[in-house]
Amino acid sequence: MPELPEVEALAAFLDGKLAGRTVAAATPAAFQAMKTYDPPLSAIEGLTFDGVGRRGKFLDMRIGELHLVMHLSRAGWIRWKDELPTQPVRPGKGPLALRLRLTEPESAGFDVTEAGTQKRLAIWLVSDPEDVPGVARLGIEPLSPEFTAEVLIDLLKNERRQIKGVLRDQSTIAGIGNAYSDEILHAAKMSPFKIAAKLTPAEVTDLHAIAVGTLTEAVERSRGLPLTELKSEKKSGLRVHGRKGEPCPVCGDTIREVSFSDSALQYCPTCQTGGKPLADRRLSRLLK
Repeated sequence: MPELPEVEALAAFLDGKLAGRTVAAATPAAFQAMKTYDPPLSAIEGLTFDGVGRRGKFLDMRIGELHLVMHLSRAGWIRWKDELPTQPVRPGKGPLALRLRLTEPESAGFDVTEAGTQKRLAIWLVSDPEDVPGVARLGIEPLSPEFTAEVLIDLLKNERRQIKGVLRDQSTIAGIGNAYSDEILHAAKMSPFKIAAKLTPAEVTDLHAIAVGTLTEAVERSRGLPLTELKSEKKSGLRVHGRKGEPCPVCGDTIREVSFSDSALQYCPTCQTGGKPLADRRLSRLLK
């Protein structure tokens, strides 16, 4: 799933391509992806892009007085094309969810696609991004000036959940997902199952610095890359996430995994849990 660094890079790329250009046509191909119907998608035709930004993992395309907001979920992506296909869009056929064509040059624009059978990609056309429930619930942006160590200490002081879950909770901190929470906790040498409220102020201060540093570094690595390279760049830059069975780049121990019903986390026992593997079940605890 694209997380903050990839969505930030995607927004910057699209902003450079779209700002000041006019929509010729916006054609849905996967009607289940459209979560709003008023105004209709045709309302942006003839309007000009003001720019593209990011809110958490959401893309926010500003078009006139409207906002085309997207959440790419796990398997969604945007594919820029200097020459879009000329044949009509066939709804329900293949991975295409939306095609947007520009007025000039006539052939340019982008496709929104979603691979796989679990169709979770979501698109809204709204007058205010806060009208999107997921956007309205977003917590603090971790790369904003407002996200200080003191703010994180306050967020965690009464938090009885495991720190891994807190980092992934979009209503607490916006933009961090499964992959970068693994990376942050590995760099912080912290168990993903440590109860957040039990962290000392010094531990939270270190966690804050590592979180900001990890995300900033990932954003810088992604900056300016073609869209076709963003996913592979993310994977190559991860040290533990998705690397079950490989040696930890810090200590050489074998990276382990805990599987859940719809996801998995990876960690290093030596770096993060005192050498003890975590039980691989949903309510995991340290094996004794």
